[in-house]
Amino acid sequence: MEHCCAEMATHLEHECDLHPDPFDCPDAVVVHSAAHRSYGLPIHDGGSSSIAIRYCPWCGARLP
Repeated sequence: MEHCCAEMATHLEHECDLHPDPFDCPDAVVVHSAAHRSYGLPIHDGGSSSIAIRYCPWCGARLP
């Protein structure tokens, strides 16, 4: 899948050796749900919640 910019793609493609789940990894700063076509900032509290975002934090593009 193509994302709005290279920086967004880099953060979404981040793979942590210690935390396979991005919601467990403190270095995961953005998540994407293909099923809902949404982007969000993960809440690192042990669950799988995120705060929906409508604009890319790096390039400012409107997100779906």
